Amino acid sequence: MTIIEIFESPGCQNCGKATDLLEHIIEKHHLKNIQWHKVSVLDEIDYAVEIGILATPAIVINGKLVFTSVPSEEKFYQEIAKGL
Repeated sequence: MTIIEIFESPGCQNCGKATDLLEHIIEKHHLKNIQWHKVSVLDEIDYAVEIGILATPAIVINGKLVFTSVPSEEKFYQEIAKGL
């Protein structure tokens, strides 16, 4: 099981793009073993700091900070595939 967390903050224009991109990748590649959710940095500030998140959107895969902005579709899929 690959666990993906997308850290968001209010007013972040790119946070929705990161979520949309993830949903697109999951659908396009018929990924089944993915569990994902959004995380509000305001609600989980201690956790975000612990991981090293300084900006949003931030994407964490299996507990590791992988992206600190919206990646390209190809790079995002490659990182997801590593965890499958």
